[in-house]
Amino acid sequence: MEPIFYPKLISTFKKGYTREQFLRDVMAGAIVGVVALPLAIAFAIASGVSPEKGLITAIIAGFLVSVLGGSRVQIGGPTGAFVVIVAGIIAGYGLDGLIISTIMAGFMMIGFGLLRMGVVIKYIPYPLTVGFTSGIALLIFVSQLKDFFGLSTGDLPVDFVSKIKVLASSVHTLNWQALLLAVISVLLTIYWKKISSRIPGSLIALIVGGVLASIGIFEVETIGSKFGEIPNKISLPVFPTITWDLIVKHVGPAFTIALLGSIESLLSAVVSDGMIGSRHRSNTELIAQGIANIGSGIFGGIPATGAIARTATNVKNGGRTPVAGVVHVIVLLIIMLFAGKWAKLIPLSVLAGVLVVVAYNMSEWRTFVSILKGSKYDAAVLLTTFVLTVVVDLTVAIQVGVILAALLFMKRMSDVSMVKPLVGDLTVEEHDDVSMVNLKLPSNCSVFEITGPMFFGVASKFKELSTTDSDRYDIVIIRMRRVPMIDATGLYNFKELLQRFKVQKKRIVLTGVNKSVFAELERYGIIDMVGEENVIDLFDDAVRMLKAAEA
Repeated sequence: MEPIFYPKLISTFKKGYTREQFLRDVMAGAIVGVVALPLAIAFAIASGVSPEKGLITAIIAGFLVSVLGGSRVQIGGPTGAFVVIVAGIIAGYGLDGLIISTIMAGFMMIGFGLLRMGVVIKYIPYPLTVGFTSGIALLIFVSQLKDFFGLSTGDLPVDFVSKIKVLASSVHTLNWQALLLAVISVLLTIYWKKISSRIPGSLIALIVGGVLASIGIFEVETIGSKFGEIPNKISLPVFPTITWDLIVKHVGPAFTIALLGSIESLLSAVVSDGMIGSRHRSNTELIAQGIANIGSGIFGGIPATGAIARTATNVKNGGRTPVAGVVHVIVLLIIMLFAGKWAKLIPLSVLAGVLVVVAYNMSEWRTFVSILKGSKYDAAVLLTTFVLTVVVDLTVAIQVGVILAALLFMKRMSDVSMVKPLVGDLTVEEHDDVSMVNLKLPSNCSVFEITGPMFFGVASKFKELSTTDSDRYDIVIIRMRRVPMIDATGLYNFKELLQRFKVQKKRIVLTGVNKSVFAELERYGIIDMVGEENVIDLFDDAVRMLKAAEA
């Protein structure tokens, strides 16, 4: 069994680390560091905190994820997925509440890893993931409209509907200079890659916007005018005093951070696995992400997770080991220490333009539409999660989405599970087993077939057998070749059915029982009730046995 915690950095050096790979990792890490710079600042400001909080998070959490993580190429840091959550926590609990929630979330993620829940979390239904991701994208987009258009609205309300009303009522305050800079930012972010794929368009947008604002051509709000100077140092770690009352108060937001961080990190790790043909260690990754969030919180940062876009950039530029992630942190640290003072010149409308592109890329609208055109069950999960994320709360959206997905899955399984009698002369059209059709049954024999999982969702279907005309038969054969599993409710109802047959003095024969189902039947006493000699692998052999006994 794979150890719970075994960082990929250790196995990387154990297998041998070449000079050539080191050079590739350094190049990839440097590029990712440059890519991460504007995003770290933008995500921090969009979350309602000062820009250095994003840089601190990218540096502290990014380092811990790379050194301790279970993925070879994962890049950790602040992401768009947390923007809405962080803004909501700050509005409700303040900055201190965010720090406490982030640290608590880190301990929860460590717990997820220690309990080996890495595999379980990856089973979150895809429509649910798309639903809340698209919802977050819409919320980010709307939250940036104020700065994008340079509107004078004051602080926007947290509630989505109220926010839309305030924005709509402030249209007359539009600042054309801010709008022009925002449009330039969007165009550079999208189309700069046609000029250079190495340098991100978002960074060029920040530089161009900063230059235009500094020479006095545009009079718009900047990072400096709103937040003042950006510190060029990282504060000493401070572990806040956490009491039981604070734990109870912040357990909700902490769980939201932990759950979303776990999902995003493992999703990013799975995507990167496909890109490099590797396999991440999910439980190690969860523990590393937990430690990273604790570290980020202690240094005054915000929640962090695996960043899919930065991880993909790392892979595309040759990064193949955690060393690339460490280099990206070093690059960010150097920029913060020696060039951070220039960041105060960046207009907020330019950052809004960058985030509008991020929101568009997050929206996955093509996938959203394709799911809507597919199964009605998947569409229901998608729309429910999307609407609740936007209108209510991400925590509620995930909880309701998971429950709804589980209920609809059970409905689907119930629909494909069948408990049906096969009595009398059969034709090929009525049964897919030719041997079943051609094999003449004993005259006093009735056949039933169970298809699909025998779980509580199909419990009522066993009662259908009591209404059949099996009373005139002395022998009952129950075919179970297509029963992959059986739960406690299935066992109870199945035993009740067999007891009914026993009361009627019928001989019961089970065929095609797989090993796991047999073990459950044996544990529940059903094998003893039927008799092990009446549990036969092949249906044909069971019929021959009964015909021989009849003769």
